[in-house]
Amino acid sequence: MIFLPGIVVNSKDSFDDAYRKFKRQCDRNLIVTEARARQYHETETEKKKKEKIVTRKKILKKIYMLRRYESRL
Repeated sequence: MIFLPGIVVNSKDSFDDAYRKFKRQCDRNLIVTEARARQYHETETEKKKKEKIVTRKKILKKIYMLRRYESRL
């Protein structure tokens, strides 16, 4: 079940206050982030390519940290 953001506006609230509350609730629910992620269709090859890049970066980071640690010994 999907819960969409909604706010209750009091008579004393200005438009800016209500808009700020709505934006804050949207940020908490990650609506904008998810919409941007789903904006474009990503093929399987693109997904694999991105995963490959991420794993390569992780490996390089580990190697860098090991070399850095070894140089201190």
